[in-house]
Amino acid sequence: MRRHHRPAALTAAALVGALLAAGCSSGSGGKQSETGGTDAAAGKATTPRMTVAMVTHAAPGDTFWDLIRKGAQAAAAKDNIKLVYSSDPVAGNQANLVQNAIDQKVDGIALTAAKPDAMKGAVAKAKAAGIPVVGFNSGLDDWKELGMLEYFGQDENIAGQAFGERLNQLGAKHAVCVIQEQGQVALEARCAGLKKGFKGTTENLYVNGTDMPSVKSTLTAKLQKDSTIDQVVTLGAPIALTAVQSVQDSASEAEVATFDLNKDLVTAVQGGDIEFAVDQQPYLQGYLAVDALWLYRTNGNVSGGGTAPVLTGPAFITKDNAGTIAEFAKKGTR
Repeated sequence: MRRHHRPAALTAAALVGALLAAGCSSGSGGKQSETGGTDAAAGKATTPRMTVAMVTHAAPGDTFWDLIRKGAQAAAAKDNIKLVYSSDPVAGNQANLVQNAIDQKVDGIALTAAKPDAMKGAVAKAKAAGIPVVGFNSGLDDWKELGMLEYFGQDENIAGQAFGERLNQLGAKHAVCVIQEQGQVALEARCAGLKKGFKGTTENLYVNGTDMPSVKSTLTAKLQKDSTIDQVVTLGAPIALTAVQSVQDSASEAEVATFDLNKDLVTAVQGGDIEFAVDQQPYLQGYLAVDALWLYRTNGNVSGGGTAPVLTGPAFITKDNAGTIAEFAKKGTR
């Protein structure tokens, strides 16, 4: 097994990438909706009641999106907003959810653009109806072309490069990047960035993220077939935790590191089962996306001047700092 050791400080370029970078997680199933909010923030706006639709490519059961929703709900509670949340992992269905929001004459729409081409028409229709649209989490390279006001998220390519730089410091030589949804732009960008920043060998492995037993068997078979793989890179917390099982089942000596967090993942980092995780701060993404629409409607504000994204990551979570993050993870906000 590759020896664990604390990496030296990242290079200046990697540090810049880490500060400037900022995802997404996949899931399975169909749409789900929720209105209203829970955890109210301190203070509450006295502005007129607004309705904001949040439409994502998430699916039921993916804990990553629970954090997005909690952030959005906190902003909605503070800003006197009725939040209508819906999601569908199928791009065409997601576009239909945006159309539903337009038909309901909402005051603003926050959406993810994991498959940008599928969202182009829906965003155009929202603009034609006078409804402001902001993007978050997925679609960094496309939000301006799509006509969105603002974007909140992580530069996945730069995050991938920073990830690769860290693997260099740890001494990895052969990495497999596990992509749970083929063609999802944020996930593909992460692995592309990894390949650029990592000095060793990188190969992609596509799995069906909607079927975790299949993910486990596919990765286990890959590790059994190629004993030179010493690093498994996953793009979501549930995939990472499954990868730990695959490593054990295959008797591989590979280490596991990942993008994105959940409560169990933070515990796994603390326990050493996961080397490190990259946090893009999904709670913050959900909060900022909703709050931005309130600011635009009530004060004409546009973050980044409508030309630059607001980056929410990446931040590296390691055994050294996971304890601090664990306090927030217990509350369900990291």
